[in-house]
Amino acid sequence: MTDRTSERTSDETPKLKEYEGEGITVTFEPRRCLHAAECVHGLPEVFDLSRRPWVLPDAAEAGLVAEVVRRCPSGALQYHPADGSVEHPDSPTSVRRTPSGRLVVRGDLLVSGALGDRQETRVVLCGCGASANQPYCDRSGPCAEPDDDVPEAR
Repeated sequence: MTDRTSERTSDETPKLKEYEGEGITVTFEPRRCLHAAECVHGLPEVFDLSRRPWVLPDAAEAGLVAEVVRRCPSGALQYHPADGSVEHPDSPTSVRRTPSGRLVVRGDLLVSGALGDRQETRVVLCGCGASANQPYCDRSGPCAEPDDDVPEAR
């Protein structure tokens, strides 16, 4: 297992942390994390904020790790199985507005923003316009209000 970090080198490259295991690699983009805690509640033996590295992909079967990563509503966590397969997007695509205005979107997505176009399967988009991480929500405006239903977005 390795813990590699790509530091943000320009406005075009998001900071991405990579946790490589035998059967699966998990990546984490901290700026997109909205702390839904699906990961730490789903597989605490893999995702543990009190240790470094906080992600140990080999601490559970790769299929279980992928299942829990797919629960991450913001897409801050992604996975790449060692066999080269990819996460299949939800179909049909779903869009849900939370009470605080965030847009929880799942499906085969092309998200355009300051970082260019990104192929996505799960995102939480800013609905208020105050995010410094447009088009993704960072809870810096009215979106800062808690939404009890965000972790349940699947």
